[in-house]
Amino acid sequence: MATTGRGGLFRRALERLTSSDDEIEAQQLRHGAEEEGAQHIASCRDRDQVTVSGTLRTVTLRPRAGVPALEAELYDGSGTLAVVWLGRRRIPGIDPGRTIRATGRVANDDGRRVMFNPRYELRPAGRE
Repeated sequence: MATTGRGGLFRRALERLTSSDDEIEAQQLRHGAEEEGAQHIASCRDRDQVTVSGTLRTVTLRPRAGVPALEAELYDGSGTLAVVWLGRRRIPGIDPGRTIRATGRVANDDGRRVMFNPRYELRPAGRE
């Protein structure tokens, strides 16, 4: 059995050497979401009430029907989710590169996953 353990260790080391930085980051994000008990974004369906965790890739001000709306793209290694806070121009701590945990209902907006006004928790900076 020790041989299997070493083989597994060697295989993981070889995978890390041959994987791109993006693949390694995606794997770490998926693993982090699993550790927190969050659902993978790729498995979220329309109208599901979920908790997701990941890194904010972009944060933009995008008015909707004349109302300010802060929109962020959340990435967890499995997929992306647009997180939108209606009526907000800025939220302290909601910046690109920040890790957050968000809870809310997923909506389907022209084929993309969106969560409006979620409850959220800022995760410590530098967390993997």
